[in-house]
Amino acid sequence: MLAGVLLLVQGVLGMVQGVVGIAEDEVYGILGDYVFEFSVTAWGWIHLVLGLVLAVIGWGILRGASWAKAGGVALASLAVIANFVWLPYQPVWGFVSIAIGVFVIWALCTVDTPPAPR
Repeated sequence: MLAGVLLLVQGVLGMVQGVVGIAEDEVYGILGDYVFEFSVTAWGWIHLVLGLVLAVIGWGILRGASWAKAGGVALASLAVIANFVWLPYQPVWGFVSIAIGVFVIWALCTVDTPPAPR
């Protein structure tokens, strides 16, 4: 249950980050030379799509779907990587999202959940 709720929270945070990045380029700081230099709008779309998928997987975990556990670990790992690369734009929210992703991976990998009743 912890993993499902945290994935929903991370999905909503990602969608908010994405909408803000798409709507207004002045919200996030301007960077100098950075290896992963995408436009803020491109990062907004990445976060929006990733957040939507994370929220769907979080809902699937709360419903007890068997596909959601493996998908949750994979996409939470992807979200951790994306937020690590996003750190220069928003360091505090990047660290919060990374921590949430690590807790999700831990929760999904340590608990043996029985399949949902049909």
